[in-house]
Amino acid sequence: MSAPMQQPAQWRGVLAAVAKGIEGFFFRHRRRIVLVHGAMFVAFVGLLAVPLFFGPPPEHAGPLDHVATFANYVIWGLWFPLVFLSVIATGRSWCGLLCPMGAAAEWTNRVGLQRPIPAWLQWPGTPVVSFVIVTIWGQTLGVRDHALALAILFGTVMAAALVIGFLYGRRKRAWCRHACPIGLMLGVYGRLGAVDFSPKRPQPGAVTWTEKTVCPTMIDLDRKVECRHCIECFRCVSPKAPGGLTLRFRRPGAEIEAIAEHHANLAEVLFLFTGTGAALGGFLWLVLDSYQRLRQAVGDWAIDHEWYWLGEPGPVWLMAVYPDQREVFRWLDFFLIGGYMLGWLVLITAVLSATTLAAAWLAGRVGGVGTLSRRFVELGYQYAPVAMVSLLVGLAGGLFRNLHYLGLDDGGIALVKAALFAAGALWSLYLGWRLLAAQGIPGRWRWLPLLPGATGSLAVGAAWYPAIF
Repeated sequence: MSAPMQQPAQWRGVLAAVAKGIEGFFFRHRRRIVLVHGAMFVAFVGLLAVPLFFGPPPEHAGPLDHVATFANYVIWGLWFPLVFLSVIATGRSWCGLLCPMGAAAEWTNRVGLQRPIPAWLQWPGTPVVSFVIVTIWGQTLGVRDHALALAILFGTVMAAALVIGFLYGRRKRAWCRHACPIGLMLGVYGRLGAVDFSPKRPQPGAVTWTEKTVCPTMIDLDRKVECRHCIECFRCVSPKAPGGLTLRFRRPGAEIEAIAEHHANLAEVLFLFTGTGAALGGFLWLVLDSYQRLRQAVGDWAIDHEWYWLGEPGPVWLMAVYPDQREVFRWLDFFLIGGYMLGWLVLITAVLSATTLAAAWLAGRVGGVGTLSRRFVELGYQYAPVAMVSLLVGLAGGLFRNLHYLGLDDGGIALVKAALFAAGALWSLYLGWRLLAAQGIPGRWRWLPLLPGATGSLAVGAAWYPAIF
């Protein structure tokens, strides 16, 4: 056999051996993961609570100069971007191995009421709504600048996880599967990841969820075909058992390339669209003159109509009210920031829906299989990389500020962001090509339905231009 043919087989053997080693390690130490959860819970609560006792930091304090700036750096400069990027290499491993919220929700479930999970919580749109609310609320609170805002936002999310865990499910993580905004984000982008847990004895049948399983997120293990809900807790793994799941490595993006076989669904596609719009709006209200002109116009209108209450500051749990730090939001700011972000959400969702619909229609005209709605949902996943980069640029600003420590100036950091976005757009284009191939479209015609997808990615890039440069 020739060397080029031997090399892939050798690599597959190496990766399989690494996967078996990881399985064995976590199988042996599975009971000790609870100690990691406990340590993470204490650390997380400490990062939220301790800065509240030290007052606001000096204006130009660095990460090591004040406990509040240190906590802010750990959460926004390290935790969030690293967890976000980890999905490409390790999927939702954060959720099963480290997350204090999910673990706390499961702990409270063991002593809770264990009621049946209600229909409103099972609704696929619940985590989408949760994500949008948390994203907008974080902006009005000033969560990246104020320790109290950070404690309010994440403390509320933690409380919601505990309450849902206490009320619903039977020794399961209803919060992680049905409501967590971070879990939704990591799960959808985890489809791009290189890690998968596959059933050793796969069974045919509809993809569903069940509480009659060892899986804390209620995956019907023998029928598992998608990685979105898998939190990689290793409870389903027993290396020597004939059943259960087994860890394997795959090419990044492989699941989305064959999304028709992995439970494609509209809720995830809408999250890709709305999440991109929400992140974009959260950046653009800070940098575009259009927001300031809108604020001035609405403020003048409110004065003319004697709506003076819009000029009053609201409660600190709803918006940033920190006069000592020269930042006080009024009700006017609260409504306009939220409305501005929702406006961008609607606009980007409309643009990407239109381009995806055009691609799906054109795909049908040149031989694509399936119904228009099925092609729409499948082709919507092509935007996963560009949407992921959008969220990274919009919500992980601390990661890029860290590049100053490597000697990059603002121009250099902007180029890094632009390069990331370009890589995401190219990956989206490649996924679109592969999805169209899976729909049976001949290579000579794929460029035609690929054009709307490329147009959508370019539109997102154009919208991000002011925020990046």
